Amino acid sequence: MKKTFDCVIIGGGIAGLQAAIQLGRYKHNVLVIDSGVGRSILCKSYHNILGYPDGISGTELRQKGRQQAKKLGVEFLSATATNVEKQDDYFVIDTESGQYEAKRLLLATGIIDNIPPFAELYPCLGISVYLCPDCDGYEVKNKKTIVIGNGKVGANMALTLTYWTKELVYVNHGGEAIDEEVQKKLAEQNIPVIDKKIKKVEADGSSLQGFTLDDGEFLEGEHGFIAFGGNIVKSELAKQLGVEILENNHIPVNGRTKMTNVENVWAAGDVVAHSEQVTIAMGDGSQAAIWIHKSLLN
Repeated sequence: MKKTFDCVIIGGGIAGLQAAIQLGRYKHNVLVIDSGVGRSILCKSYHNILGYPDGISGTELRQKGRQQAKKLGVEFLSATATNVEKQDDYFVIDTESGQYEAKRLLLATGIIDNIPPFAELYPCLGISVYLCPDCDGYEVKNKKTIVIGNGKVGANMALTLTYWTKELVYVNHGGEAIDEEVQKKLAEQNIPVIDKKIKKVEADGSSLQGFTLDDGEFLEGEHGFIAFGGNIVKSELAKQLGVEILENNHIPVNGRTKMTNVENVWAAGDVVAHSEQVTIAMGDGSQAAIWIHKSLLN
């Protein structure tokens, strides 16, 4: 006989964990299904979170969150949710480990960043190579910064970063054309554009040293930004339930409750249509949990 949970949270990232902690404090029986991947695992240091002025890695933050939630009785399953459907008054979630039932469902499935397949990049993420100018533009203040990207997306990242530094170089690794208007803006900001592919990322552990280009040229730099576009929004399960999905695959939710257009289905974190920030994910998770609790009382 399947155990029925008050709430199943799909996604064990920052939003899912914050919701789990809040629901655990309400004494609800909660299951978090976590596939063990996600952008927060990749980030080696967040610097814009209250209480962590020297930074904290996504892995450490998740570990702390898991420990806190487990002390409150929250259960965890390391698996991937493959299918979700509504059956009578319950949601049935299929995983490779079996089926699980829930009275309420929270989708905190996040997004997957489009990062070029250079192994040397990953130890640098959040320390010397960044993805989000709102999170980490401050880290390159007045420093030489190499933007690697594709076409207009990468060019616009370089232009955005002029708020923090004027020492910018853009490597158009993806090779897509940049329209004339954007090229003009780059020229006005004295940002050189290098239309070559990267052959190798040069790094010493978490410290970027530069990029070797396909013609052998070495481009020295201790700070980088990645901007290729094409991030994958993990909203497939939401689609199975008939949840409204925007053209960019993000999920719109009620601003107050965080519930989707489908009753008893909530969404929180980066999968939702808003700024992709750890602190916002925390708030989303907590707010969703409050309203999940209220709905369970009713």
